[in-house]
Amino acid sequence: MPASPRRTAAAPYPPPARWALAAVATGTFCVQLDSFALNLALPVVRAALPGSATAAPWVISGYLLAAGSLMPVAGRLGDLYGRRRMLRLGLAFFGTAAALCALAPSLPFLVAARILQGAGGALIMPAGLALLTTSFPPGHGRRATGRALGLAGLATVCGPFLGGALAEAVSWRAVFWLTVPLTAAAALCARRAAESRDPGPGHRLDLPGAAAATGALICLSRWVEHGAAWGWAAGAALLGAAFVRAERRSRAPLVDLALFRNRPYVRLTAAGAVANSATVALLFAVPLTLQEERGLSVLGAGVAFLVPAAALAAGGPLAGRVRPAAAVPVMALCLATAAAALRSTGPGTTTPTLLAATTGAAAALGVAGGLALTGTQAVVHPARAGEASGVTKSALTLTAGLGLTLTGTGPHPSLLGPAAVCLLASLALALPLVPGGVRAVRGATRGRRGTGADSDG
Repeated sequence: MPASPRRTAAAPYPPPARWALAAVATGTFCVQLDSFALNLALPVVRAALPGSATAAPWVISGYLLAAGSLMPVAGRLGDLYGRRRMLRLGLAFFGTAAALCALAPSLPFLVAARILQGAGGALIMPAGLALLTTSFPPGHGRRATGRALGLAGLATVCGPFLGGALAEAVSWRAVFWLTVPLTAAAALCARRAAESRDPGPGHRLDLPGAAAATGALICLSRWVEHGAAWGWAAGAALLGAAFVRAERRSRAPLVDLALFRNRPYVRLTAAGAVANSATVALLFAVPLTLQEERGLSVLGAGVAFLVPAAALAAGGPLAGRVRPAAAVPVMALCLATAAAALRSTGPGTTTPTLLAATTGAAAALGVAGGLALTGTQAVVHPARAGEASGVTKSALTLTAGLGLTLTGTGPHPSLLGPAAVCLLASLALALPLVPGGVRAVRGATRGRRGTGADSDG
């Protein structure tokens, strides 16, 4: 007897694809959770472990620096040697490093373990996203990626509060022990996924390009964190030029420079970087405002932020339903909506108004952040999906610190700066679309006139 339509609709994908989704969703959840879980617990960590106080910020910065700078290399490794293989390797690195973090006897040891954990995260994200793109039928990978990003978005928002609660109730080490079984479960799921890689013959890793790209991204990240340190900017420029030269000469480049001539890809990646920096600003400014200005406790601010958190997490699945042809216009609309919502979060607003505006901004930014990954994967060749996702994720990770620069890190952060940047990015995306819209309107007008003339005749 043939399967009923209801049953077919409920399980349309083969088991390897569903196992890939489970592995990637759990892995990205772990990566995002450990990216933000120590933000509120860092003073506790600094007081509990011996070591110089200057090393404490590197517990977070070292993790993000390793993850962001290594993602282009990690994405290309997945294309060449197997996306499932790199995902499993990244999960093994990440889980092992999480256990080392939980057992850390000193701050320098914790920083070294966090850098190793960031390297594992660099493998998980681009390899996992590319695995979803190639595991699902054309057009369905976007929805699968959106679901995985929705779970990652939930970890992004809840990470600081979960980390703070665990540090207060149990120990800061519990944050890392929580990650260990999750990464083990993700690795078991990944074993059941189907392998995929770039089928092109004779490909190998472009070592000069990899070295130049990683160095340039490290310098760029340090410059973003310390805007007045122009030596880092000069280093980024020099290594960037060396990278371009190496890619032009290489027969198997780390990043095909034609990728940057792909206008939809470049627009979505740049806009996604803006959206991600605004999201980081939102996650920093609103909870701080609820505590410092509105008198809420850490737990109270976390409960009040549950609705915006849910709105942000829902953005990933919604982005997965957007058709590739509509990705750029929808991204422009999301950034404009976020700009308007962020603009209305001034100091004179009441708490309900602040939370309502934050929810609207979080929903729009969640869709925009999801589109930066689902949309870019849809406009590149599947054989280099890892390369494209690595570049995009690197851009999103390394520009996240701009959000804090725009809000200010004092006791009264403002979201007006991120709102202005979102508006400018929205206009930059929308302006190239205007001529096409005008032509479409003129064509429709001519069509109606022609129809009218024919009927009169």
